Amino acid sequence: MGKYIYELKMKVRDYECDLQGIVNNANYQHYLEHTRHEFLTSMGVSFAKLHEEGVDPVVARLTISFKTPLRSGDEFISKMYLKKEGIKYVFYQDIYRASDEKIVIKATVETVCIVNGRLSSSSLFDDLFATYVEQQ
Repeated sequence: MGKYIYELKMKVRDYECDLQGIVNNANYQHYLEHTRHEFLTSMGVSFAKLHEEGVDPVVARLTISFKTPLRSGDEFISKMYLKKEGIKYVFYQDIYRASDEKIVIKATVETVCIVNGRLSSSSLFDDLFATYVEQQ
């Protein structure tokens, strides 16, 4: 697990669960996005400020493999690392149940940048992520 560059601990809230008593699949996307946003915040970058400056990182593709369900009250750890592939940044995000470190989901999130309305690479992210990224 040494490949991870960021992790965030969270807890399942009652309203995130469906009738079966497990986290509804759509909520995992929220957990993943929250982790990416908190990663940026930890680096001093405001997602809202980026938008104001005309830089919009967006999800281009998302793949999630569901392994073990979470239930209300479960604490979990969202972990991530990233690679750069052309103009895309690919976030590899895994969620583990905190109580037993069992894998909950494995996700791959491909992101691209829209700069002033045009698909573009972002020198801001290139500089920001330089020490974290694995080149492809």
